[in-house]
Amino acid sequence: MRVLLDTHAFLWFILDAPKLTTLARGIIEEEKNDILISPASYWEIAIKIRLKKYSLPQPYLQFMQSQIAVNEF
Repeated sequence: MRVLLDTHAFLWFILDAPKLTTLARGIIEEEKNDILISPASYWEIAIKIRLKKYSLPQPYLQFMQSQIAVNEF
């Protein structure tokens, strides 16, 4: 199944936030599913970080690249 994550679902997944339901997490983690993330989500995250509405445990580019590689998005 192809699954397009919105910005919040993507962030909640990579940051292991409790706001993401068990069902949603299971769908994202299912290896048979093709998980897609819109380029607009990356743009939105960068803007939110710049406005200090979000913070990440690493610099933006480094964190996003590592998450894409680790999670095979």
